[in-house]
Amino acid sequence: MSVTIRIATQEDLSPALEDLTEILLACVHAGASVGFILPFRRDEARAFWQDRVFPAVRNGAGTLFLAREGARVVGTVQLGLALPPNQPHRADVSKMLVHPDVRRRGIARALLRALDAQARALGKTLLVLDTRSNDHAQPLYESEGFRVAGEIPGYCRNPFTDTYEGTVYMYKALT
Repeated sequence: MSVTIRIATQEDLSPALEDLTEILLACVHAGASVGFILPFRRDEARAFWQDRVFPAVRNGAGTLFLAREGARVVGTVQLGLALPPNQPHRADVSKMLVHPDVRRRGIARALLRALDAQARALGKTLLVLDTRSNDHAQPLYESEGFRVAGEIPGYCRNPFTDTYEGTVYMYKALT
């Protein structure tokens, strides 16, 4: 079955909630370093979407991309647009999530490309993201034109253990 990528509308949010909750839960339990640690419960994942992401989509502070396989949401990424007045030219890439059951099929790449196209359409000239140092996502980002700006050691807690890992900051010029 093919995967389609689209920007979520306000009408898409409630129907996508359970799939988005499941994606976040599955990714964190698979070791994704996306701001959460174990134990991580379904109600916490649901609250993240309802309390943080959906309001940002509704007020224009962010754009949520959905990758669908049929009716099921299998991946997502966000374009953060709520930046200080001296940074109108850039946007943040966050929460690149693809359900572990459907990885290695080009879904993350398709999400990144859709996000890139939208950022360009909005007149953005710079994208910024961070990812865990040596994470499997870093080569994907690099293959899509992102460059390493630097690394901060001990930046975030490992989702499974009480150890701290580095984070790499990356950027992509959209010129």
